[in-house]
This record gives sequence, C-alpha cells and structure tokens, in this order.
Amino acid sequence: MYKIIEVKQSVFEDNNKDANKLREECKDKGVFLLNVMSSPGAGKTTTLSRTLEKLKDTLHIGIMEADIDSDVDAKTISEYGVRTIQLHTGGMCHLDADMTRQGLHEMGMEDLDLAVLENVGNLVCPAEFDTGSTKNVAILSVPEGDDKPLKYPLMFQVCDVVLINKIDVLQYFDFDVDKCKKNILYRNPNAKIFEICAKTGEGINDWCKWLENEVKAWKE
Repeated sequence: MYKIIEVKQSVFEDNNKDANKLREECKDKGVFLLNVMSSPGAGKTTTLSRTLEKLKDTLHIGIMEADIDSDVDAKTISEYGVRTIQLHTGGMCHLDADMTRQGLHEMGMEDLDLAVLENVGNLVCPAEFDTGSTKNVAILSVPEGDDKPLKYPLMFQVCDVVLINKIDVLQYFDFDVDKCKKNILYRNPNAKIFEICAKTGEGINDWCKWLENEVKAWKE
C-alpha cells in the first residue's frame, strides 16, 4: 500500500494560508502591501523610482527588492531615502508568502503606510504564489508585444492593475495599445490599466493618484 500526495496542490494550499495571515497582519498594522511583477527589463525599478518621487513625501514607504542575486536595484532605490531591503531568493524564480513575511519583518513595518515588493522578473512563477499582498501590479512594456496577456494568462488574471510601460517607443514597435487593453480585459475584466513611460514620467501622476487613494482606503 502507498499514498499519493498532490505536492503542488499542498504547497499552494499552505502558501495561501500563510498569505491570508500576512494580509491580516498588514491590515492590522495599517500597511498596504503592493506586489509588483513583470518580465526582466520591463521597467519595475524605474517605475518604482518615479512612484517614489511622487509619493515619498506623503506616504511612509518601504521597498523590498527581490532578485536571484545582486543588489543593483536596492542601491538604486535606497538613493530615494526610503527604507530598503534586498532579498536574495537563492535561485528561486518567485517569492511566496513566507519569504515576503520574512522580508517585511527584517525591513520593519513600523510606521509604514506602503510596503512594495518588487518581485523576481518572470511572467510565470510569481503569478502562481500569493505573497499576501493587498494589490498586485503587472508591468507590461511595449517591446514585449501586445499578445502577452494571451500567452501568460495567470499573470494578468491575478493582477489588479496593469501598467503599459515604455509608451514613448510605440512608433518603433508593432504594438497595438487598444488590442493590448482588450487582451488584458479578456483575461481580467476588472483590471485597472494605465499607460505610462517610467523614463519620462508620462502617465505616472494618474498611477500614483490611484495608488495613494488605495493606500488611504486600506488604512481606514
């Protein structure tokens, strides 16, 4: 006799329990946890930099930079004078709820309004694991193509917001913004979509207004 265990299902169930506990902890402490996901090079760190420029004087913000290795992004973000921590995943292509909790506790949640997790660059694995976040954001850059919501459905299904980044180079790529939005909404009819250029700052104001309002509502 032997027993069959569906390991993947068990892992997800355990993680979901941890994620719900972390969400409750964040709610109790008034901390809005934002999980930012994208493929490598889509502009996560640059988008966070522009976001910090707009919000760091009105919100107490902490940033967790997750990478397989290096501290390049943490160095960049720390220049904005906000609480910053670098998380090394040891080769893993995502963060789960327990790793996120460890990062939050090491960074410190005291007096924070907004904690941001810049997840590992990947359109597959990060979408599978609930980090305990209040909201999920996906960044899709123009050079990647407008078909990504069709090819990577889960990423866009779990995201509350999609930022279409690098709109300054639209003329150089075969990227149809309207088609992309249609594809996003096909996967997730409730997704909020912003067109931005993190490099120039175009569209960042609208994104930051949305985020600031969400943080304030979470703390009420």
